[in-house]
Parts: sequence; C-alpha cells; structure tokens
Amino acid sequence: MHTMWKGSISFGLVNIPIKLHTATEDKDIKLRTLHNKCHAPIKYEKICSVCEEEVKPEDIVKAYEYTKGKFVVLDQEELEKLRKENEEKAVEIIDFVKIQEIDPIYFDRSYYMSPNEGGGKAYSLLRKALEESQKVGLAKIVIRSKEQLAVIRVYENTLVMETIHYPDEVRKAGDVPNVPSEDKVTKKELDTAILLIDQLTSVFEPEKYTDDYRTALLELIESKRTGKETVTAVAKDAPSNVTDLMAALQASIDRTKPSKVAAPKKKVATKATKATKVPKVKKEA
Repeated sequence: MHTMWKGSISFGLVNIPIKLHTATEDKDIKLRTLHNKCHAPIKYEKICSVCEEEVKPEDIVKAYEYTKGKFVVLDQEELEKLRKENEEKAVEIIDFVKIQEIDPIYFDRSYYMSPNEGGGKAYSLLRKALEESQKVGLAKIVIRSKEQLAVIRVYENTLVMETIHYPDEVRKAGDVPNVPSEDKVTKKELDTAILLIDQLTSVFEPEKYTDDYRTALLELIESKRTGKETVTAVAKDAPSNVTDLMAALQASIDRTKPSKVAAPKKKVATKATKATKVPKVKKEA
C-alpha cells in the first residue's frame, strides 16, 4: 500500500512514528472527450487571458486574489518552506471525545495509519487505550499544503485517521431555502411512516450495497468492445521528409537562378526623323 505521508503522532509523552495510507479509492469510470469528427482526444491548453498564448508550466505562478483583478503572488519556494515547516512537526492529539458527538457532515477523507520503524509498541498502546475508553482522538495535521482537523480511531484493529472539516467550512443548514419550519403531519401519517421504517430496518452490511450505475456502464462498455463497436483516433499527418527536402531544394534553386537582363530595344524611326534627313548634294560636272 502506497505511503502518502510520514510523521509522528503524540499524546502526552507518548510519540508514535507512523505512515499514512489512503483508505478509500474513487472508482468512478473516467470517460474521455473526443472530437466527433476524427475521434481524437480533446486537448485542454492553458491560455493566458490577456496575451492569448499558450503558457508553459514553468511560466505559471500561484497567487491569491484578495479583490477582483488584484493578486498577491506567492513564490513556490515560500509555499514549499511553509509546507515543510508544518508537515515536519509531530501531530499532537489535542483532545479525546466520543465519536457520537461528531456529526457525519464533518467527515472528509479516511487514511489508514501504520507504525513506522520502532513505533509498534506505542501504536498498540494507543489502539488499546482508544478501544477501552471508547473515545477518539482529535488532532491537527498538514496534508497537501492544508492544515486539517482529524479524528484518530480504531477500525478493524487498525488505527484510522479521518480528516474532518472545520466549523466554518460547513455551510449553515438554516440557509437552505424552502425548508418547512413546522411538521404539519397527522398522527396516522406519522405512525404509518414509522411502521415502514421498522419493516425496512436491518443490520448494516456494507457488502450488500453495490454501485449499480457503474456496473451497468462497465457492462455497456464491454458489450461495445466485444461487439467491435469501437473507434480509433485519426493519426495526425506527420510532415513528409521527402516533401520537405524537395521544397528546400526547390527554394534553393529559385534563389540561385540568375536574374534575366532585359535586351535593349531597337530604335524605330519616326516620320519626323525621316523628314529631317539631310539631302545629298549633287556635284556639278
């Protein structure tokens, strides 16, 4: 399992070197966008909104827009230094609480925790203490340049870290429009609804729930693939070396051709010229 973070967790004087591993994975089916004409993948280029030219990765900087059109530019070195200063700190458990006190709306991502070198005994101690006390630990940790509030709990004999949202990241339920302020239902309607809930109540078994849409989409893709209903992107025409060579040779020939010198035009005698001819003088005998 890939290690995505290394550090240590501490509570009191106990320090546990640990590794974090992503506990969940996104199994959404990724669909590509193609050009309908030639079935080639669509490119998404980064274009400057003013220069209207493609921007290379090395020419991109990060900035915070503090008001419309005005930014504070942050150097990559500054961000990296800040990230390292926070990530290299030991993550301290600041409180222990009952997990029932945390509403599920706060939960974000799950990470498995494994002990790093020399941390096995302290890892076991924290795991056992959480199980016996039926509490979870609250800690702060910096992951991917963001300080997260996190819950540390036990799941199937493994310590799990659940990142949770800060209170100001959860929108107020009171801002949701058109929510009835009072329950205008009759006792008969309520009793019928509760009876239906009782009939559908069961023990939670996650294995029995499946992603029907993803399964159907995979079956559709496979049926099209096996039925040869596939397309191939049209290959981009590569410039021919022969054509390029011939064009270069022709251009060279054209440049070295001698320029044609215009031949001098013969003078044409006009009537006026003929009239001005000097007559021959006849000699006397």
